Amino acid sequence: MKIEGWTFVLGFIFYGIVGGAYWYFSGDVVGTTLLVLTGALAFLVAFYVLYTAKRVFPRPEDRQDAEIDEADPEYGFFSPHSWWPLVVALGAAIIALGLVFAVWVIVFGVTVLMLGIIGWLFEYYRGEFAR
Repeated sequence: MKIEGWTFVLGFIFYGIVGGAYWYFSGDVVGTTLLVLTGALAFLVAFYVLYTAKRVFPRPEDRQDAEIDEADPEYGFFSPHSWWPLVVALGAAIIALGLVFAVWVIVFGVTVLMLGIIGWLFEYYRGEFAR
């Protein structure tokens, strides 16, 4: 976990330097604030990860002498394929077009979007991949 922590420390340093340079050359308060807050978020993540790395036993990924079979055998469940993200994207695109053309198109887009979200949510309760 130390590598991940030091990566975020480098992000903190980078955004601090870029924020200072941006403020010096542009004088823009909003952009400077955003860059400084991005650096602050990187600092928070770096502090948490480095603090946690001290308290927990090193993972097999962090040790040079680790064997392949020491790693956790199950990283989670990953869907083999799904068409529902396409329906969700279609619904979002229809909503965007509705903002340009008419309100009834937005209503249609929200309907398609909700259908896609519900289908994606309950994908493994019905059909071929039911559990």
